[in-house]
Amino acid sequence: MAARRIIIDTDPGIDDAVAILLALASPELAVEGIVAVAGNVPLAVTEANARVICELAGRRDIPVYSGCSRPITRSPITAEHFHGASGLGRLVLPTPTIAPRAEHGVDFTIDTLRRAPPKSIVWCALGPLTNVALALVKAPDIVAGVRELVLMGGASRALGNTTPAAEFNIHADPHAARIVFESGLPITMVPLDLTHQVRSTAPRIASIRALGTPVGDAVADLLTPTKADPDALHDPCVIAYLLAPALFVGGRVNVAVECESALTLGMTVVDWRGVSGRPANANVLHGVDANGVYALLTERLRRL
Repeated sequence: MAARRIIIDTDPGIDDAVAILLALASPELAVEGIVAVAGNVPLAVTEANARVICELAGRRDIPVYSGCSRPITRSPITAEHFHGASGLGRLVLPTPTIAPRAEHGVDFTIDTLRRAPPKSIVWCALGPLTNVALALVKAPDIVAGVRELVLMGGASRALGNTTPAAEFNIHADPHAARIVFESGLPITMVPLDLTHQVRSTAPRIASIRALGTPVGDAVADLLTPTKADPDALHDPCVIAYLLAPALFVGGRVNVAVECESALTLGMTVVDWRGVSGRPANANVLHGVDANGVYALLTERLRRL
């Protein structure tokens, strides 16, 4: 069976870096390109981090593009308090030597999807949805080439991690998120409700470090928490879902994004009971075999 073609749109980011490595370690996936967006750290840092992670994986063939440096409307926010100024926490890697591609990441995405056969490419969004939304606005015809958009973002019962109501990726560019959820694309949403169940405990990290490889050591460093509580494995769940969907449970519901209220800006309103009358527009994941996700991650990293 041919490898499934994917585009990764991302803001590396500790967990984004692990997600990229998981994708590059999986022969079922063919990474067409990586498009950086401003989010966890500014664009210049996220783009450089994407290149250096490809180098760490020995995949200098993967093209990396710069996308949007700020949200559509709101002022930029970052998460350097968690990811550090470098975006990679305690991990220190050399300056990347792969040259960034000159083409804008949104244009790369549009060109790739326009050339693709119908429903042939999975779009993986690991950060704010700015690039995704602008591609859809600039070239709405690209939806024909998208098999599925799988995004990490939002929450329902878990509420927020950046404000009491909003998760970081959606809060960083809520207007982009609204465009995406109203686009008609086939969407799978990986929210905080799910990722909070997938924790980087000491035994799980030890299994990765026991690989005894540069990649294993790097991922163990990335996942080692800086506080007492184990960190959640957010973005790698997007890639794990593509590789092993049986590990996940979800349901089709309507998701709306709040863009008007200062108090709840970026909140994802998930209509589990169908009381809004709005049609379902996303498959929202809510259950996961966390041990299975970590076993998959460890097994795949062994290949790099």
